[in-house]
Amino acid sequence: MKPINLIEKHALFTETWHPRQIAVVDDMQVILAKLQGEFVWHAHDEEDELFQVLKGTLYMQFRDKTEVVRAGEIIVVPKGIEHCPKTENNEVVEVLLFEKLTTAHTGNVLHERSQNFYPKI
Repeated sequence: MKPINLIEKHALFTETWHPRQIAVVDDMQVILAKLQGEFVWHAHDEEDELFQVLKGTLYMQFRDKTEVVRAGEIIVVPKGIEHCPKTENNEVVEVLLFEKLTTAHTGNVLHERSQNFYPKI
């Protein structure tokens, strides 16, 4: 039971689209990630996802609209909703995610960016 410094943890890695687990709360995991460019269109059939933008601007694309999420804001993507996170102008966006331990990285889509587990830092 010690405080976790998000700035220090983000400084430990540079890879984009490769989340790192920093904590577990019951059956939920707290994840840090750096995002750059466009990800993969996908959905999570059984899990919601929470994104908190710590640095930069995230564009959460949905099939019918795009929501702009700025530093200090969160967005919850409900289960079953197809989405595709992206950044613009080559910006690296730092986020904190909160999701179930069972949540697959790219949801219902297998892709070269899919990860089977998130390294702990």
